[in-house]
Amino acid sequence: MVSKVKRNPFKPKSKSKSKSINKDHHIRSGRRSFRRKSPIKSVVSASSAVISSIHRRITKLFSKLVRLTTPNKNSYKILKKTTLFQDQDTQQQHSLETICRTLIFDHHALPPPRVPTRRTVFLDLDETLVHSTADPPPERFDFVVRPVIEGEGMTFYVTKRPGVDEFLASLAENYEVVVFTAGLKEYASLVLDRLDRKRFISHRLYRDACRNVDGKLVKDLSETGRDLKRVVIVDDNPNSFEKQPENAIPILPFVDDLRDRELWKLRKFFDGADCYDDMRDAVKHYLAFQQ
Repeated sequence: MVSKVKRNPFKPKSKSKSKSINKDHHIRSGRRSFRRKSPIKSVVSASSAVISSIHRRITKLFSKLVRLTTPNKNSYKILKKTTLFQDQDTQQQHSLETICRTLIFDHHALPPPRVPTRRTVFLDLDETLVHSTADPPPERFDFVVRPVIEGEGMTFYVTKRPGVDEFLASLAENYEVVVFTAGLKEYASLVLDRLDRKRFISHRLYRDACRNVDGKLVKDLSETGRDLKRVVIVDDNPNSFEKQPENAIPILPFVDDLRDRELWKLRKFFDGADCYDDMRDAVKHYLAFQQ
């Protein structure tokens, strides 16, 4: 028979099991066991707790302030541009327009009409508005131009077609007037400077704006940036308007006949042409009565 060993009442109990149970309890309960602290450590600990509490309160206070001062998504307002930004945008827009116009002119197109509602009349120069003669001078002429062409100076005596001054002034009241000539710029620009001193002509197109088609200089109106329903060309040379004959009014060539009345006929036509939606219909109606 096994004798039971008596436990010494003065021997302390084994702590291993007790420590194990307490550790597991603290892990599961989220608590920690603290040893008894000295008075100084207790004061420090209490001070730290107070500071932590103050820190949390200040943090909450700032969080509330941020929420109060931060706008919601729907409360944002789009601010208007300042004058500085508006000026910069305007400058950029003008720069882009300048670049675009430069590119357009490389293809001989025209800028938009100054008055958008106006239709465009393209006028030939030589034998339509004027007649020029080189040396020797004719008996009668209105002015002289001396262009330099390919390094060589030349002299031309220019006679104005009867009624041309009144015709340009009348036309400019209701139409955009463009001179489209197959003449060289060196010559034609000097003639137009003398012919159009009051600046009734809005734009000028010269030989470099014409197309060379089988050796003929053709004035292609589709490349001028204008709606063909809103344009008319007046020219004495049928080759010039062979691309758009329905837009053309042929005119008898002028040389020196001072009794010429072709421009007066055209004035009557343009005075009543604005009642047509399509200028090609007006041209067709006008030519039908000229035959």
